[in-house]
Amino acid sequence: MVNKAILVLEDGSFYNGYSFGAEGDSYGEVVFNTSMSGYQEVLTDPSYSQQMVVMTCPMIGNYGINSEDIESDKVQVAGFVVKEYSKTYSNYRANLSLGDYLKKHSICGIEGIDTRALTKRLRDKGAMRGIISTSEFDVKKLVELVQKSPSMNGADLVKDSTCGDKYECTEKTNVALQAYPLKRKYSKTKVAVYDFGIKKNILRMLNDRGCEVEIFPATVPYKIIEAEFKPDGWFLSNGPGDPSAVTYAIDNIKGIIASGKPVFGICLGHQLLALALGAKTYKLKFGHRGANQPVMNMSTKKVEITSQNHGFCVDSKTLPEEVVVSHLNLNDNTVEGFRHKTLPIFCVQYHPESSPGPHDSDYLFDEFVDSINSFRKLSSIS
Repeated sequence: MVNKAILVLEDGSFYNGYSFGAEGDSYGEVVFNTSMSGYQEVLTDPSYSQQMVVMTCPMIGNYGINSEDIESDKVQVAGFVVKEYSKTYSNYRANLSLGDYLKKHSICGIEGIDTRALTKRLRDKGAMRGIISTSEFDVKKLVELVQKSPSMNGADLVKDSTCGDKYECTEKTNVALQAYPLKRKYSKTKVAVYDFGIKKNILRMLNDRGCEVEIFPATVPYKIIEAEFKPDGWFLSNGPGDPSAVTYAIDNIKGIIASGKPVFGICLGHQLLALALGAKTYKLKFGHRGANQPVMNMSTKKVEITSQNHGFCVDSKTLPEEVVVSHLNLNDNTVEGFRHKTLPIFCVQYHPESSPGPHDSDYLFDEFVDSINSFRKLSSIS
């Protein structure tokens, strides 16, 4: 028996379909992702907290769910929207269907709607709040409920996404699944990771390169971490929500910058670093989400195909003179990365940890480790 479901947006538009996840009501900001695969990584990416993701690929679920390719310990999205859900899955690593996975984590899923029309609407009008319901089908009532739901603007979602206590991580990439196994040797380094909603593959990539990684909650003062862990470098993770609302993180990053140690930021970490340096951020109309975004490295002029997931962006006009834009989005010329001219600090807006997606940007992790080693060498000389 197939149960009916409905998706209603705050502008009054609605899409009838069928439920393939948990029953009930679910609210969130409706956004779209253009990846052809990688739905499991999308579902478990903490950067999607309080968002309902529309997959533009017409069939989703055909390779099921496995226990290795998760990016966090739970499903993070508020809801999942697809054109056609594949009830039959086939993959030697799979141990669960997508529908059963959503039910297990109490996440609403809706299929059978025109995701192309929905995506065009989101592109024209921008990301909007929405609701998936399997119990109420009165559109007027649902619109009223949606319009009362929280907005992403001004939302600090990091406090609900960060870890509860510090922890260590030693997990590395499964060599059997590596597209390009690492060939160089790495010396041991200590990296303090601020968890704003981190993806597991970032930690794997750091561990692959000889980093001793310790992960800390976003609210822990940097001075405590410096005194207890004595890191060689700092990593600022991805995460959800409006970066300008995470004021405690911005204050900590200001202190880290003043310390002079190497810093590498990704996604929300990139935005927070910009705010700590005095720049501003703004909300994109419908964001960048997918595994096929072209980005130019401004130093090499090479174009990288990148995996992205963000709804906010750094305003290039507000960046201070001491930094330079290092990467540029070729679709809309927005800032995709910058680096400090004199300090070992750099960051990117996109996701070089390549899960899911291309491997063009793996080199950034090598650059981070190299910057730590160079800093340690200079510090020992002085």
